[in-house]
Amino acid sequence: MPLAGIPKWASSRHAGRGSGVRTLEAVPEVGQRMNFDSYTDRVVGIAAALVNALTPGHDGGRPVGMDPAGLSARCAEVLGRVVTPEEAEDLGALAARLHPVFIAAEAGDVDGVAGLVNALLRDYRAAPQLSRHDDEPWHLHFSSTAAGFATAWGAGCATGLAVVVDGQATGRLGVCRADCCDRVYVDVSRNASRRFCSEACLNRTKVAAFRARSRTT
Repeated sequence: MPLAGIPKWASSRHAGRGSGVRTLEAVPEVGQRMNFDSYTDRVVGIAAALVNALTPGHDGGRPVGMDPAGLSARCAEVLGRVVTPEEAEDLGALAARLHPVFIAAEAGDVDGVAGLVNALLRDYRAAPQLSRHDDEPWHLHFSSTAAGFATAWGAGCATGLAVVVDGQATGRLGVCRADCCDRVYVDVSRNASRRFCSEACLNRTKVAAFRARSRTT
């Protein structure tokens, strides 16, 4: 099953915190991108967004809402389309398997990342294929030989992450270093300097450090 309908606006960043769901925003300006094609950027960004929306933990000091009744809505906000309860449950299982990839990458365990991604490629029956449509040149599409919406996304996310590993870029995957936050991110900065999931967490950490220094002077 081909992976279709990737939102045009997808990237590794997330929208504001009002909804409690980390959705995706506009792609960064040219020159600040990591060295992947835009299709891979979007798929890997969605992998991070699924983890942030569908796995338990803390987001900027607050517990991530995991009410099962809101699962479909959280999935829909990430993917930009209506998601059925059954699809949402499968996407939640996918997110639970994607999460350790980012944890291993944050720890610098490249072999661990590769092993986890290989398991995802196998279990979601990833089958990337060359495609041509809408007068575009031939390009690689991420797809699965198995049916199912979540299965297609699993194969797509696994293939996108495989591209990251192949590009020696697992250091671009990370876990927020702010206190009381464990949300993940994909670093698309030019110099691979990102350490936080959001500007809010970066600023919160800077303020805490400033206050700590003030108390010792």
